Amino acid sequence: MKMTTPLPTILTYQHNANLHTIQTKLTAIHPFDALAEPNRNLFKQATNEDHVLITEETIFHPQGGGQPSDTGTITSTTSAATFTVSSVRMDVLDDGQVLHLGRFSTPTVPFTPGESVTQTIDAQKRLLYSRLHTAGHVLGAAVRHLLEDEIEGFDELKASHFPDSAACEFRGLIEGKWKGAIQEKVDEFVRAGMPVEVEWWGEEEFKERGLERLIPERRLGPGEKWRVVNIVGAEVYPCGGTHVERTDLCGGVTVRKISRSKGVSKVGYAVD
Repeated sequence: MKMTTPLPTILTYQHNANLHTIQTKLTAIHPFDALAEPNRNLFKQATNEDHVLITEETIFHPQGGGQPSDTGTITSTTSAATFTVSSVRMDVLDDGQVLHLGRFSTPTVPFTPGESVTQTIDAQKRLLYSRLHTAGHVLGAAVRHLLEDEIEGFDELKASHFPDSAACEFRGLIEGKWKGAIQEKVDEFVRAGMPVEVEWWGEEEFKERGLERLIPERRLGPGEKWRVVNIVGAEVYPCGGTHVERTDLCGGVTVRKISRSKGVSKVGYAVD
């Protein structure tokens, strides 16, 4: 018998991050202990009381790209049964599937694959994570504008947009004396209310703009494009995360400690 490849989950949040609830179809239910070990290892706090749901599409952002996962609920449209989502990850074995970890409101499994369900995310958490993610890109843009030509070997490396540990890392040694100037540039970009636009680019779009350095390593499939976040007037970032629509919606952004180690500088930040 020919094995069918599971369809990837449609990442609805990548096209409309303002959706806080949608109706979709449940495609699979797995007890946590039935997951393959690589997928069990994604959920460090899970127990055998947990299950994983897979849906046709999702508004839940999986943890990744420096952004925490959304939380919320998945509710049956035919009963009062609810599944509380505590953590979300991308399946490491079936490319493109999104795993929603959580627990049912009843001792038995009240859902059936194929039924219609309603997803609802925690809107306050989503807003905080979006503000932090956009603020991280604003910080990265500010540091690049100030220091790209000042620091030998400068480059942006990676970032964490988690509350209480948000930071951007850069290749090159950024001295503490730059903290004030970075804060001023960040404030300037935030006050400007720059539009934050989600776009889809192929290799040619990067080359036309002289941004070959940003072309992701992941190869594109036929007809596919990379998702980019364009802070209009500042920088472009290949990015799968959620964002606010203008830089002023980040709120106050505070540049925190600058630390240096082994040729890499980390600039911490927080949002009010």
